[in-house]
Amino acid sequence: MKIAFDAKRAYHNRRGLGNYSRDTLRLLGTHYPEATLFLLNPSPKNNLTFYSGEKALEILPESLIGKALPALWRSYGMCHQIKHIQPDIYHGLSQELPYGIRNTGVKSVVTMHDAIFMRYPKLYPATYRTLFVQKNNYACRVADRIIAISEQTKRDFIDYFHVDEKKISVIYQGCNVIFRQPVSEEKKSVVRSKYNLPANYVLNVGSVEKRKNASLIIEAMHRYRMDIPLVIVGKPTPYMTELNGLIQQYEMKKQVIFLHQVETEDLPAIYFLAEIMVYPSIFEGFGIPILEAIAMGTPVISSTGSCFEETGGPFSRYVNPQDADELGYVLTQLLSDKAGLSIMKKEGVSYSERFTDVRIAEQLIKLYKSLL
Repeated sequence: MKIAFDAKRAYHNRRGLGNYSRDTLRLLGTHYPEATLFLLNPSPKNNLTFYSGEKALEILPESLIGKALPALWRSYGMCHQIKHIQPDIYHGLSQELPYGIRNTGVKSVVTMHDAIFMRYPKLYPATYRTLFVQKNNYACRVADRIIAISEQTKRDFIDYFHVDEKKISVIYQGCNVIFRQPVSEEKKSVVRSKYNLPANYVLNVGSVEKRKNASLIIEAMHRYRMDIPLVIVGKPTPYMTELNGLIQQYEMKKQVIFLHQVETEDLPAIYFLAEIMVYPSIFEGFGIPILEAIAMGTPVISSTGSCFEETGGPFSRYVNPQDADELGYVLTQLLSDKAGLSIMKKEGVSYSERFTDVRIAEQLIKLYKSLL
């Protein structure tokens, strides 16, 4: 089988969509090595490296216009090269398909991650939202099959984009294999020293943006007079101004530690060393940090009202993302319950096995074959 992919995010995005793209390509290259993977990359500049199997081929723009205008090539021009290489399947990994994909004669699949831009439009600039809604509408209309990364995402695309339920398959995403491997004592020591981590801490991982709702943790810790440090890992955004204002107001500057430049290979140790990972995000399509945490045996507190109970399972805890008192109560309770935390660790690791590479690869391959 020959499968072509929109690999822009895999090569150029270090965050969620990039991680999903790289993991998908890695697990297919590992567990379906007989397939030839064509990775369509709009630009050779600033490429990230990742494993995608021995038969993976990077495809770059060939025309002068495509090389000069990579975004235009990705939306329109790549269809010419798709038609030329004639894969069996084209898979858009990040909620869009190139215009004209039906004219190539190639079956198409698109992965839908979330519809937050529909549910919470004020979180996005109007121009971005208009363009993205247009791209999603087109992809939903022309795709032969749609992959939703959670039942929540499936429901949202049925509701907001009126997709036929029979056209959508839920295939959960996984996480990097490094979060399923033991962390040596030496690695823990090195990471603790490298980032000057305290002996005990509460952890939050994810982009430091308003939707991720880190302010709720700060508010909860203040109300319950908790003195345990809070370590926040993630790329900063203008939301930092709001957080720093809150930290200053509550005199928590020494208690809240921001780590903005954490190397991926150090994250497993940071998860493992944490007492609890708190992820009070308002809404998402999956929540990879939750899976990373439970796979490492780190207990999780997350939010109600989204997909997080699918990701974290029945032994994680869930609170209203608008209720600092509820979060403070649950966090205080768990930090004093070592037996309860031990059960959460064990059951979390067990639940994370639902999202293994083998299971996800089997589901993807089955879906691809169903189109041939």
